[in-house]
Amino acid sequence: MPNVGSLKYASIDIGLKRIGIAISLGLGIINPQSAILRKNRVQASNDVDTFLQEWEIDVLVVGFPSASIDMQNRIKHFVGLLEFNKTIVFQEENMSSIEAEEQIKGDIKYKRDGRIDSLAAKIILERYLFSVSK
Repeated sequence: MPNVGSLKYASIDIGLKRIGIAISLGLGIINPQSAILRKNRVQASNDVDTFLQEWEIDVLVVGFPSASIDMQNRIKHFVGLLEFNKTIVFQEENMSSIEAEEQIKGDIKYKRDGRIDSLAAKIILERYLFSVSK
């Protein structure tokens, strides 16, 4: 397995209206990106694919809920639409959105602009990178 620090990672937090995105291009620094507004699955999967290509991502970490079988199936279906042909891993996302809301508390208009979604994606990627660096 290549050195974790030499790979480019992205994570996505797939929601019904927005897809949060975060990236790590090395050195353990994780940056949330602008969320993708989701009009439909095809548009959203194309936008995710474009993002992954533009940033030359090596590993995609997908937030995966343990509590909802329905959302697990939706996420698996969405990931199946992606043309990304590199490594895809699923990471437990339990409470990441709530944790993101806590971090951004006090900010007005945060609900609809995707910042929480991308901050949740950042938390998901932090959890994944922590687990593989042990």
